Amino acid sequence: MFAGHHIQALPPHLLRKLADAFDGGLLPDHPTPESLKSEVGIRGGAEDLISDINQLARLGISGRAVAAWIRAVEQASAKVPSPDLVWSGPEVPGLHARDTRRVYEELFDHAERSVWVSTYAYFDGPQAFAHLAQRLDDIPGLRVTILLNIQRARGDTTAEDQLVRRFTDQFWGKDWPGSSKPAVYYDPRSLDPSGPSGVLHAKAVVVDDEAVFVTSANLTEAAFDRNIELGVLIRHRILASSVANHFQALIDNRHLRPLPTS
Repeated sequence: MFAGHHIQALPPHLLRKLADAFDGGLLPDHPTPESLKSEVGIRGGAEDLISDINQLARLGISGRAVAAWIRAVEQASAKVPSPDLVWSGPEVPGLHARDTRRVYEELFDHAERSVWVSTYAYFDGPQAFAHLAQRLDDIPGLRVTILLNIQRARGDTTAEDQLVRRFTDQFWGKDWPGSSKPAVYYDPRSLDPSGPSGVLHAKAVVVDDEAVFVTSANLTEAAFDRNIELGVLIRHRILASSVANHFQALIDNRHLRPLPTS
C-alpha cells in the first residue's frame, strides 16, 4: 500500500493540525496514540496513522519533513475540492469528522464579506445566533442574510399579518442578541390559512461566496449536540456562489418576504 494512505484520508482540518504539530516539534518522530490525541485531537484510528508515520520514516521522511510532506499532499488535494463530512451525535471510534456546532461557529467567526444562513428552526436565539451577531457587530460592512420559517400552528386561525408581527417582536426583542441587524426573510407559504403548503426547510450556510455548508441540522442545541445529524462542508467558489445566487433569486422573485426590522 502507498505510504501515507491513512494520513491522506484525514479531513483537511486534521491534516493541518498534524502538519502543525510536526512542524512545531509537538510530536516526536514516533508518536503515540496519546500524543496524537492530545496534540492533534485524533481519537480513533491512531494506530493506522502511526503505521503510516513509521512507513514514511523508513523512506527517510520524519520530523519536520513529515509536515512538509503533509502540506504537499494537502495542496495537491486542494486542486480538487474535497468535502468535509460534518456530524452531530455519538462519536464513532476510528472515523474522523467535523463537529456540527464547531463548523457553524467557525464559519460565522471567520466571515469577512457576506453570510447567508437558512434554517427551518432555531431554539434559544441569543445562544444560537451569538457568534453570528458578534461577527456582524465586529465587522463593518459584513452582509448577513438570514432565511427563517414562520410556522402557523395546526388549528391557529390568527391573521397572517398578526403572526408575522408576533414573530417579528419575538425575534428582534428576545432572539437576536446583536446591536447590528441582519436582513431577515421568510417563506409566506407556511402561513397560508387554507391548509398545508410549502415551508422553508433548507439548512445551509454560505460564507463569502467561498464556503458552503449544507446540513440536516437546525440551529438548535439538540441538533448540535444530541441528534444524529449529517452535513457536508465544501470550499468551492462556484458551488457556494450558486447557492447564494439561488437564495437571492428567491428574494428577487418575491418567493421570500422581508421580515420587518422593528
